[in-house]
Amino acid sequence: MSKPHILILGGVGFIGRNLVSMLLDGDLVGSLRVADKALPATSYLNAAQKKNFEDARVDYVQANLSNPATLTKVFTRGDGTQEFDYVFNLASESKYSLADEVYEERITALSVGIAKEAAKRKIKGFMQLSTGQVYAYDKKPADESAKVKPWTNLAKYKLKAEDALKEIPGLNLVIIRTAALYGPSDVTPRIIMGAVYRQLKEEMKLLWTKDLKINTVHVSDVVRAMWGATVQVADGGLRKEPITKPELYNVCDKSESDQGSINEVIKSIFGIETGFQGTIISQFAKLNLESITEDVNEKHLEPWAQLCKEGGINSTPLTPYLDKELLRDNALNMDGSLIEKRFGFQYLVPQFSESKVREMIKDFEDIGVWPKGTMK
Repeated sequence: MSKPHILILGGVGFIGRNLVSMLLDGDLVGSLRVADKALPATSYLNAAQKKNFEDARVDYVQANLSNPATLTKVFTRGDGTQEFDYVFNLASESKYSLADEVYEERITALSVGIAKEAAKRKIKGFMQLSTGQVYAYDKKPADESAKVKPWTNLAKYKLKAEDALKEIPGLNLVIIRTAALYGPSDVTPRIIMGAVYRQLKEEMKLLWTKDLKINTVHVSDVVRAMWGATVQVADGGLRKEPITKPELYNVCDKSESDQGSINEVIKSIFGIETGFQGTIISQFAKLNLESITEDVNEKHLEPWAQLCKEGGINSTPLTPYLDKELLRDNALNMDGSLIEKRFGFQYLVPQFSESKVREMIKDFEDIGVWPKGTMK
């Protein structure tokens, strides 16, 4: 059986590098092109990830994907007589609280340009990564038909991109919306805060209550889901039939994570006390979110810098900086079961666990971007 030829756009980032690892470790591809504006050499890859980018099957291309001429080159395979079988689009702005025009350009317009190129070339499957932050909150976990009401600006433009892509004729589209991601290479401020409060010797108190839902999913399950839902069985995926119209799947683990359960894990790892400000104080804070966010970040950044200095860390992408958009009382409550029912997909990391978070921190320690000795 010949293996498929794959193009990953935005493939050096957190999710992309994990997808590359899964495809190579599982020997699932004939060839793999990774295009990204970021260079692997300066992107804090771990040893196994570095080795993957040096693999003979991988063709890395540094590219500005918003440039149409560059995009044509990136999509051209070999001498141009053959096409890629599947395209995974992870290229996107990932920072919060940016201006509308930045998101319009770096999420919506970028995705539309990429998708049109894929449609023109009749690619068998095109996967677009989106976010569960598009869902309106309900006590009932949101399935794929739930009401949408994006609660970050980034999510607003992810949804706009989804809607635009659904209208592109000939695009064989699969959209994946994820819960809060974690796993190796993820820059997670909430976990870094655990190390900060161990350093401060103070209780870590968060806004709102322990019941605020923040459903989670491990990156290894996300990349498996993207592959399974997009790629046909004959090519090593889970699809028994081709994509004929746009499809949408949530990816969310079984742990029904909330602030309370996540804090329990952080408490156990760092040996700190954790608590919550409660609704009344939090509602007051919501009125002054700008200044509260400034104060909180000021309090956290100094001890983290101190920890890094003492640990001999000169350069790190990791920061406890919290964005004000993520301090609001927005819940992430999702149902990730459709992909299981449709394809027989299985979550291999069904629970948010201490061991998986420790694994993340250990990975950062090994790369040299997290000071040793912060865990209990």
